[in-house]
Amino acid sequence: MITVTALTAAHAQNEKIAIGKERPKYPLTKKEDIVEDHFGTKVADPYRWLENDTTAETADWVKEQNTVTFDYLSKIPFRNKLKSRITDLINYPKFGSPWRAGEYYFYSKNDGLQNQSVMYYQKGIDAEPVEFLNPNTMSKDGTVTAGMAGFNKKKDKVTVSVQRSGSDWQELYVMDVATKTKLKDSIAWAKFTGATWQGDGFYYCRYDAPVKGKEFSNKNEYHKIYYHKLGDDQSKDQLIYEDKNNPQRYYGMGITEDERFLLLSISQGTDNFDMWYKDTKDASQKDFKPLFTGFNQKSNVVDNDGDMLIVQTNVDASRYKIVLVDPKNPGKENWKTLVPETKDVIDGVGTAGKKLFITYLKDGCNKVFQYDYKGKLEREIQLPGLGSAGGFGGNFDDKEIFYTYTSFIYPPTIFRYDIASGKSEVFRKSELKFNPEEYTSEQLFAKSKDGTMVPLFVTYKKGLNRDGMNPTLLYAYGGFSVSLGPSFSASRMAFLEQGGVYAMALLRGGGEYGEEWHKAGMLKNKQNVFDDFISCAEHLISNKFTSPSKLAIQGGSNGGLLIGACTNQRPDLFAVAIPQVGVMDMLRYHKFTVGWGWIDEYGNPDSASYFKYIYDYSPLHNIKTGASYPAVMITTADHDDRVVPAHSFKYAATLQDTYKGSNPTLIRIDVKAGHGGGKPLSKTIEEITDIYSFILYNTNSTVK
Repeated sequence: MITVTALTAAHAQNEKIAIGKERPKYPLTKKEDIVEDHFGTKVADPYRWLENDTTAETADWVKEQNTVTFDYLSKIPFRNKLKSRITDLINYPKFGSPWRAGEYYFYSKNDGLQNQSVMYYQKGIDAEPVEFLNPNTMSKDGTVTAGMAGFNKKKDKVTVSVQRSGSDWQELYVMDVATKTKLKDSIAWAKFTGATWQGDGFYYCRYDAPVKGKEFSNKNEYHKIYYHKLGDDQSKDQLIYEDKNNPQRYYGMGITEDERFLLLSISQGTDNFDMWYKDTKDASQKDFKPLFTGFNQKSNVVDNDGDMLIVQTNVDASRYKIVLVDPKNPGKENWKTLVPETKDVIDGVGTAGKKLFITYLKDGCNKVFQYDYKGKLEREIQLPGLGSAGGFGGNFDDKEIFYTYTSFIYPPTIFRYDIASGKSEVFRKSELKFNPEEYTSEQLFAKSKDGTMVPLFVTYKKGLNRDGMNPTLLYAYGGFSVSLGPSFSASRMAFLEQGGVYAMALLRGGGEYGEEWHKAGMLKNKQNVFDDFISCAEHLISNKFTSPSKLAIQGGSNGGLLIGACTNQRPDLFAVAIPQVGVMDMLRYHKFTVGWGWIDEYGNPDSASYFKYIYDYSPLHNIKTGASYPAVMITTADHDDRVVPAHSFKYAATLQDTYKGSNPTLIRIDVKAGHGGGKPLSKTIEEITDIYSFILYNTNSTVK
């Protein structure tokens, strides 16, 4: 029940704020007297009007908040100097690993400061490259992204996916590969889809067109699969699959390389999924048949070996194994194990040259092994060190593949790998404007509240003085079985150059140690994630890397929830908090766009069995009166239709109203941007500059 009894307060005039200990002069945000009864608990929601993201009133609020925030940031004395250094560090050619489609090799390249990377192709790996797809020509401000969604079997046609201003909505069209001609095919309102070609058309997933004016906030329901025949208008596309009885499910379509097996995946959320199949060689099979059902497992088809399917599964194997499955008798009692579960997690499986390339995670770092299709180990691929590697995939007839290796202090390097001999050689190195050998990275383990050991990477400049006075940034995610690993960031070096320490924690809720690690941080175990993070912060402090007056924390999306919850629970432990595009209103997260898909991870707040648990950590609902909060800068974007900006809007308004201390509590709202994917480099540089400037300024750190 919702009662609205009165409107109180009004927008105030903006006032210029002064950098320093004086409390910033925030806009006075209107309150509404809205109260809901949740199983006997009265919950106020005074800023619900900010959920209406397209109203003039909300637009005015966004403008006023940004005026305060950017005025504050502009007065940080070293901001421009830091931006110049970040820009210089990022300005180097950045390449993606080449991969082959038919007679062409494709790869991405950013010359240095291009807003979006450009796709090139060439006939033969040593031929002259030609520009194939350049998203920078699609908008003046670089806010349009484009990429390949899928090739047909002949590799002479490709579906291109276009996304605007960071939104998850996709527009699809088709290009002729040889001529780079854009064909007349056009698909609107696609979302969470690739293009799975079969014959002279492709499968894709979409929603019905949203309500005008609510494109980025309305709940998305009734995902559907369509087949588009090349040359047809979208109105003629054939509906392949829908479920009118279950509006809140995701669908996906895949196909084996030989186009024999069509694979339909069905998910009730972002976790476990069902899979159905159609054997196109069997003329008697008209409909999809069940392969793995029950929404209680993750079993993914890697490829087929004749009549049999090679499958990666976590059934009776929390850290995954590889099995051979007969689709006509898919029960697990009939499976044959090809590669058994080990103490290390199978993070991914790729195929090329009729080989399996299995990537494992060991304490967050990758190890890669080559197997044949019968499960025989052929070799380990020797990587340069403890880091992350990707790109182990290709075609049946490939003789070589290209992969990229990186770590916190090892810039992305592309290797050329010969499948027959197992020989790797450097194909392309990054040309950097600083010496990464001046830095070091180590892995520590922090003991969490219940005794669980939590991995923690720490990176810093050699010769660091461990006196507890180093500005330190602790980053984590902790959810949805997402695994974090070592990665290189040129812009991060601008922080490390100033004597900063960068730390990344691998919390429960992620996938770093398999499904049991994930389950230990989801649903009613979510508090474990916050305990892990707090313990990592305390470990950094006790080991004299930093101190509470020098420690900043950062996380995005589910990680933004993490930062909000930990800031509420231990405001004394941190000097700065940067919650980005966070899930902050845990009582209403499932009411916007695809938030319903996260119920499997968080639990349903409308259920009596979950409400109290969720309410007790929800960032929005646990801001404490009288607490001494750290400096907070919330970041979000107006086109975020994954975690709608209302989460951050309401959290910022509540924090500004509740916390009366002098530390700033700002919200930085990007325009023509979304959840983070596809953000133009110019906007990325501005955001990184603001984050590092805010952290260094509010930890009283000097900038050289």
